[in-house]
Amino acid sequence: MTDAPGFTGSPLDRIDIERDQPALFAERLADPRARLLVLDGLDPVVDEDGRLLWTDMAQAGDAEVALLGLIDAIPRFVALRGGANRNHHAIFRLLDSLPAGEAGTYATARSLVDWHARHRFCANCGTATVPMRAGWARRCPGCDAEHYPRTDPVVIMLAEHDGPAGRRILIGRQPRFPAGNYSALAGFLEVGESLEEAVTRELMEEAGVRATAVRYVASQPWPFPSQLMVACIARVESDALTIDTNELEDAMWVTRDELAAALAKEPDARFKVPPPYAIAHTLFVRWLAGA
Repeated sequence: MTDAPGFTGSPLDRIDIERDQPALFAERLADPRARLLVLDGLDPVVDEDGRLLWTDMAQAGDAEVALLGLIDAIPRFVALRGGANRNHHAIFRLLDSLPAGEAGTYATARSLVDWHARHRFCANCGTATVPMRAGWARRCPGCDAEHYPRTDPVVIMLAEHDGPAGRRILIGRQPRFPAGNYSALAGFLEVGESLEEAVTRELMEEAGVRATAVRYVASQPWPFPSQLMVACIARVESDALTIDTNELEDAMWVTRDELAAALAKEPDARFKVPPPYAIAHTLFVRWLAGA
């Protein structure tokens, strides 16, 4: 049972220092060792060993490409073709078995390709944009504006309460979750908010509990399409719940023993947990270990 956040640990050397040097980009592109990541739309494609599939650069055709970086000193590219997921259930099953570092490389590529697909035109003047910085930005030839990939921060948190039943955490489920599955509560950071303020607001809005202290645990890139999940644990002053049914189908307090049973996938466990690549899983493991 691992507690490392999913989509982290990529071996990519991003060589940011080269991105503003077109001559070096051209040199990397012409390197006979250069490899192109194979994607099916935005979905990963794996080889017979279950690892990401790479091919030669000729397969890019006339598509724009971005230089992801180096792995084992070999240039790694991705074609900026865009596309869409065909089957979310299939991709999540695949991610469950993809090695951690491989998933991290895929996360980088997926978010970058998706960002390019959604930023073909300038937000200032509407002119078609062109890639720059080795595919890590776009420039508008009309007004010379530069556009860079953005990450949307999301707080994901466990409310923690000490009471007669011992220390417990609050978990919830949304209607879209598989039957029996529960997770940590989560929500997007709003403008003008700190992480601690976002955690406090979301817990109050979704469950009606008031946080008295918030501590950071870990973070994770989440490439659907491009978020940063920031995992926290918040002490709360009461275990009385007022659930926002527009956000949650259900919420409940669980003990350490109940969480341990769920993580161990015991047949009589009270609930099921998210898969290991989700940071909620990491949050559960670390809380159980005393984080």
